[in-house]
Amino acid sequence: MNQHPALRLHVPEPTGRPGCKTDFSYLSVSPAGAVRRPPIDTPAADTADLANHLVRVLDPEGRAVGPWAVALAPERLRRGLRAMLKTRIFDARMLIAQRQKKLSFYIQCLGEEAIAVAHALALAPGDMCFPTYRQQGLLLARDDIPLSEMVCQLMSNERDPLKGRQLPVMYSYKRAGFFSISGNLATQFVQAVGWAMASAIQGDTKIASGWIGDGATAESDFHTALTFAHVYRAPVILNVVNNQWAISTFQSIAGGEGTTFAARGVGCGIASLRVDGNDFLAVYAASQWAAERARGNHGPTLIEWVTYRAGPHSTSDDPSKYRPADDWQRFPLGDPIARLKQHLIALGAWSDERHAQAQQELEAEVVAAQKEAESHGTLLDGRVPSAATMFDDVYQELPAHLRRQRQQLGV
Repeated sequence: MNQHPALRLHVPEPTGRPGCKTDFSYLSVSPAGAVRRPPIDTPAADTADLANHLVRVLDPEGRAVGPWAVALAPERLRRGLRAMLKTRIFDARMLIAQRQKKLSFYIQCLGEEAIAVAHALALAPGDMCFPTYRQQGLLLARDDIPLSEMVCQLMSNERDPLKGRQLPVMYSYKRAGFFSISGNLATQFVQAVGWAMASAIQGDTKIASGWIGDGATAESDFHTALTFAHVYRAPVILNVVNNQWAISTFQSIAGGEGTTFAARGVGCGIASLRVDGNDFLAVYAASQWAAERARGNHGPTLIEWVTYRAGPHSTSDDPSKYRPADDWQRFPLGDPIARLKQHLIALGAWSDERHAQAQQELEAEVVAAQKEAESHGTLLDGRVPSAATMFDDVYQELPAHLRRQRQQLGV
């Protein structure tokens, strides 16, 4: 009798290990300007090639080339560069503050600044983002969110706008179209699709933008969101930030080496793009394309942003345990800030001197915001929101049993 061979479970090999060089050949990096730009009403099935190549605009000399090279005024480019610089400086200062025990926890987006900043500049007022904990650039790209208020949230002090109810970095700004961050993986996608469906039902032109990481594509919410977005043609942008790592797990564990994450969108009937997330101009152009597609009622778009998480997953993580220390320096897509700086210099709209001055100004702005926030308390001194506020904003009328419990607390 013929016998079937024994089944063996395939476990992906980690590409990055301490002391071993990460092999980035799986990225399939397309040359700048080589990928076509289709009309915004193109059928989803016709974007299969775009999900397997890499949309890029900036060439090695800093020139904008190809069909995705949208014309952006130098002032807008400078605004984007300053926002990315501010984000990196803010992250560095808050990382130090966490080490000084002024806040309990922090997550930086080192190396990923272009994605959130350029995306924010491509959206319109009233659009709603459903971010993860690494999209602080969506807020830092704006002028109407005080830095000191963000620091107060991080320090959970008496001026914390969320009254100590959220983990640090999990901001919530309705007025800025920044939905409350959830620490649970992939919830952002189903929330964004639902909000977008409601927007369409109401007949307005607002769109939603949902965010997850590469590891969260293994969650069931990811697939549920794609199904609903496709069936109801929800006006939503579904962003997958592929920074190669889900905490200490390489992206291959979520299937990233078998196919691209963008290709999963095409399989679900959603137009999909795979984009160089360290190329500010490519991020802006792809975000604008997807936003116009959603606003024009042509359906959702899934975008895989290819980037690299240069720092640890969080202040609780030690990346030296699972990857080489020089990985980011060897990552083929480079530093997003350095690339946009090079482009602006090539245009004659920036210089090393202006860059140094901008960095100095932004450092002073962040330091001033931190001092202002610390005047309202830090984690060290216990100046936290009163327990009396525990049930504020929860009930229209506080139930009697909770009122009694609050009285028992003596507040």
